Amino acid sequence: MQTPSCFLPVLMALTLAVTSCTNYSSVSEKQPKFQPVTPAGHIIARTLKQPAQPPQVRIGGFIDAAAAAGAVLAKHPDDAPARKDYNFAVGRIFEVIHDAGLEPWKAPLICPGADGNWSFSVASDGKPEHDPSHFRILPADRYQFKGTLVKDRTLKDGLGAPMVIASKDFDPTKFDPFIQGKNVYYGVTEVLQFKGRNCTATYIDPLSTETVDFAGHTYPVAADFTAPLALALAELAPRKKELQRLVNPGEFASSTRLARLQPYDPRKIPILCIHGLGDSQATWAPLIESLRTDPTIRKNYQVWFFSYPTGYPYPLMAAVLRKQMDAINSYYPDHKKMVVIGHSMGGMIARELITDSGMKIWNAYYDMPPAKLPVSEETRRIFSSAFVFQHRPEIARVIFASASHRGANRATGFGARLLSNIIGGNATAPGLAADQAKAVSLMKPDYSGDKLQRIPNSLDVLKPGNRFVTTIDKIPTTHGVPFHSIIGDRGKGGNLNHTPPVSTDGLVPYWSSHLDGAESELIVPSDHWTHRHPLGIAEIRRILLKHAGKR
Repeated sequence: MQTPSCFLPVLMALTLAVTSCTNYSSVSEKQPKFQPVTPAGHIIARTLKQPAQPPQVRIGGFIDAAAAAGAVLAKHPDDAPARKDYNFAVGRIFEVIHDAGLEPWKAPLICPGADGNWSFSVASDGKPEHDPSHFRILPADRYQFKGTLVKDRTLKDGLGAPMVIASKDFDPTKFDPFIQGKNVYYGVTEVLQFKGRNCTATYIDPLSTETVDFAGHTYPVAADFTAPLALALAELAPRKKELQRLVNPGEFASSTRLARLQPYDPRKIPILCIHGLGDSQATWAPLIESLRTDPTIRKNYQVWFFSYPTGYPYPLMAAVLRKQMDAINSYYPDHKKMVVIGHSMGGMIARELITDSGMKIWNAYYDMPPAKLPVSEETRRIFSSAFVFQHRPEIARVIFASASHRGANRATGFGARLLSNIIGGNATAPGLAADQAKAVSLMKPDYSGDKLQRIPNSLDVLKPGNRFVTTIDKIPTTHGVPFHSIIGDRGKGGNLNHTPPVSTDGLVPYWSSHLDGAESELIVPSDHWTHRHPLGIAEIRRILLKHAGKR
């Protein structure tokens, strides 16, 4: 759930709730520091001191440095200064290419060097979605980051210059509807290979390739796992849209999507991340960054996410997710079974994926079967898909992080009531407001004996007595699908039942997050964001390694 500071009256919600929250990430760019200690390093230093030279001349100087460092590595593959010089020189080449607007992937550049001209080119795999013309390509060491979701720089030592590529001027979803979005940010590593006076730059995906051959030796591929995620957070500024997607979900209905964060690989297990109320896929950045440091995770898993406007009631979003899972199953029919990680309300959505509702939930709302509901076919489909569902056979394991299975008392407080009124009818499907209102009017009285007056929104469905919450709580999860719980208590402890003081993460109490039958349950001294706490991240890693059969 979202922080209490965002439960504000109408006049304050769109201003204070955004400005009072610290940026997830901010970025600055500057030339990284370089201290020459080797012959190759001195070539780099001389080239850096001559920024007014033509770009091809500067590139030629950096190629000279990379070639000199490469000659050292050919004889002494463990020479750390030579490898550092090589990587730095490669990074500066792409910096010049970007700043000068050059396109060596279209035709080789002739770059003057100390001993003659270099023919420099950039290799491409030929796929139109990977055309370098569609991306900014910049060395990761050019960026400096800070923010609440950017703590430590996570690097992998090795050969090559880590790069951030960011899409520009084209929509990559036309090539793959399940690509991460219209704005793609990804990390690659550039390596130079020499053949006489020909120099070719080749990109490597450090999430799929661990080593690279160079000058007769094999090296780990260098990587920067922080920069791509941090730059995306800084430039896309998802924090601002999170509030809008909560307060006015109807305007963002088309943004609901199941997507992948990296190139699809049928050999890797999808990790499907589902965020909670008032959040977005940005909330997973620290976890993803940390998991990618583990070579076993890189080898065995790929990250997917489900993003949705959180003002909508979660049963409706779970129905949308199931429909999108059908689509992704058709698009990637050979994908492995998924591990789902659901945080907060995302855990409630994940719970549905391993549940067979039968007619129990529908019957809690209606005295008539779906076919008899006197509304349009579209409204009938929306309501029946939200109330009647089966478990998903493609789910192999679920990890719940601070899941609010039984709701939270915070959803009944004064601030929550104000926010619920702000969301109001904005959680109604566009064009179907009157028809859906009729469907609501036909429902049985709720747990308090009152008739519902409007379509429930996300906060309504988080109230502990909500009939959907209480009904699904009585339905067992699917046999044979293991699940795990990670629960926070802010380090204060407390009672595990309703007796004050209760154990809570500040928003969701233990009695709501706990599920009987969990394969493991870990209480960490954390606030509500247990999936970003070091102990929570370590537990998720442990579970993933076990699932991959590595522990």
